[in-house]
Amino acid sequence: MAEELVTSGVALASAGVVYLLAAARVVKQYERGVVLRLGRLKSAVRGPGFTMIVPGVDRMRKVNMQIVTMPVPAQEGITRDNVTVRVDAVVYFKVVDAADAVIAVEDYRFAVSQVAQTSLRSIIGKSDLDDLLSNREKLNQGLAVMIDSPALGWGVQIDRVEIKDVSLPETMKRSMARQAEATRDRRARVINADAELQASKKLAEAAQAMSDQPAALQLRLLQTVVAVAAEKNSTLVLPFPVELLRFLERSGLQAQAETARTEAETGAFGRVPPASSGAGADGSHPGLGPDPAHRPGHYLDEPDEPGAEELGPVAPVEDVGRIEDVDAAVEDIGRTEDGGTGSGDGGSRGTGI
Repeated sequence: MAEELVTSGVALASAGVVYLLAAARVVKQYERGVVLRLGRLKSAVRGPGFTMIVPGVDRMRKVNMQIVTMPVPAQEGITRDNVTVRVDAVVYFKVVDAADAVIAVEDYRFAVSQVAQTSLRSIIGKSDLDDLLSNREKLNQGLAVMIDSPALGWGVQIDRVEIKDVSLPETMKRSMARQAEATRDRRARVINADAELQASKKLAEAAQAMSDQPAALQLRLLQTVVAVAAEKNSTLVLPFPVELLRFLERSGLQAQAETARTEAETGAFGRVPPASSGAGADGSHPGLGPDPAHRPGHYLDEPDEPGAEELGPVAPVEDVGRIEDVDAAVEDIGRTEDGGTGSGDGGSRGTGI
């Protein structure tokens, strides 16, 4: 009898231990337990710690209440300005109502993932490429609102959404690179032009100051020479005033004008005979112009007859107009011939005597 009681007690104790092991549950701090008794939700959600359920009757599901990081697969789309892009994102969310997360949706993680993908495609189609590249904060906020609207009914709260990367086609990257380079060139040219404008104003002020003090220009010139000769080089700098160049240019123009005026007067009034007696430097006879060999009509001076050399040069045709009386010239030539003959006769008579 005693043995039967002992055996029964051991069996009951064993059954109690098995029951306790089957009914005992431990809920962690970051979890909540949702109990379904015979398929019906019990209103009380089990908190963290040790809890008991009815084995075979109750079924408890543990729901993680931590923030979940879910990557959104890259989605291809066309922006509002007709540019094909590939965008991926990441979603941060957490469960705020464990009962709704178990009852309202079959798999809240999968549901949130699908909503995030569709919302990301919608954002791509509504935005421009510049917004995707430079205005991501606004797009992130809009994307979070779009995902959070249906997720609230599932007991899920969207903490934040971040667009990770925007992939562009290679052709678009090259085009954007050229555009950026052109923008930088334009900015550099504007800066250079502004610098030139400021420098010109300063130079104008410096020129005004130097015009008041002429010695300042000489000092500046010497300073420039010193700066050029500071390094070891083979360059020799000789300052040459611009005013001197202008003076030489004006002198050359005046000389040309004087030469042109002299030639014009000579052509209008004829050549002036030299005042000195005897033949000129070029072999010309006084009053008869230059050497007959170098002027038109010199064939008149050729000695066709004997004794023509003694007659002297004959005036050319174009120079006859300068003799006042042609008859007087002919008489002079005749007297020259007579004088030469008389001299010859006198000499002969003298010799004969």
